[in-house]
Amino acid sequence: MTVKNFTIQCPAPKASTDRIVMAHGGGGRMSQRLFEEIFRPAFANAALDARHDGALLALGGARLAFSTDSYVVRPLFFPGGNIGDLAVNGTANDLAMCGARPKYLSCGFILEEGLEIAKLQQVVETMRTAAEANGVELVTGDTKVVDRGKADALFINTAGIGVIEHPVSPTRIEAGDAIVVSGDLGRHGVAILSVREGLEFDSPIESDCAALWPQVERMFAEGIDVHCLRDLTRGGLSSALNELAAAAGFGMQVEENAIPVDAAVRGACEVLGLDPLYVANEGRFVAFVPARDAEAAARLLPGGAVVGAVTGEAAGRVWIQSRMGARRLLDMLSGEQLPRIC
Repeated sequence: MTVKNFTIQCPAPKASTDRIVMAHGGGGRMSQRLFEEIFRPAFANAALDARHDGALLALGGARLAFSTDSYVVRPLFFPGGNIGDLAVNGTANDLAMCGARPKYLSCGFILEEGLEIAKLQQVVETMRTAAEANGVELVTGDTKVVDRGKADALFINTAGIGVIEHPVSPTRIEAGDAIVVSGDLGRHGVAILSVREGLEFDSPIESDCAALWPQVERMFAEGIDVHCLRDLTRGGLSSALNELAAAAGFGMQVEENAIPVDAAVRGACEVLGLDPLYVANEGRFVAFVPARDAEAAARLLPGGAVVGAVTGEAAGRVWIQSRMGARRLLDMLSGEQLPRIC
């Protein structure tokens, strides 16, 4: 690989600050503190307190999931996708992680003066294709234009509604559950980094950005008793497991040797000083299933692997058994390894 003028965000800024810093958007400990100290006290309610990937709602006898997300990825176009399919897949995937079939999306576009119409057309076309892959319709939206230099070309917000087909939740996690990941980790973050910083790898690395509902639906159809799902976006596998361990009140342990990471991604992370367990993904999730269903669930997922289990000890903590045999705490990052990856 070739590295030219590479710089990386410091992963451990001061935790005490009276200003927003990039680490507040990283999906790690500072993001969690922002939620717990600012947003949760202001808006506390049962749906928000569930700490799910979306709100689970009952409306006129229907069980619905509702989620929203905003996308500020830089650059807009990256190997394996662009901000458009990232936005559609990201929100649809949050609904899938609630056990819901994605049905409808809204979309808000923040356009910067000077954005090329051809680029916007390309983004919109990939959004259409991604919507078809997810089985959703984009039924309402909004556009705003801001002054040149005020939006970094294009920001997108999406919100989605889905119909719950299988109840999954952090509260359903049980001691003894197997932890299954749906594929190899770290592709999206490394793909973004490669184009942002002008890095050239010997083997091309593309984002894993993809629709997850078809994989989730397959597990449901095959009778897998899925207890909980979480997509591995900001903060990667580590942040997802820590969030769920805290929400469920159980400990967790994973085996480093069992966690799938592509050789090219692992090599890039080693050179750049990154840990793939903290790098964002946009087409991967973790599933918690009874131990009896673990191998069957892994076989149904492309690249799926059983990587660990839920334990009754050390409630709220996640441990990892390293390749060298040492057992250590797998904690959340306090900072941000790769800002603006979604």
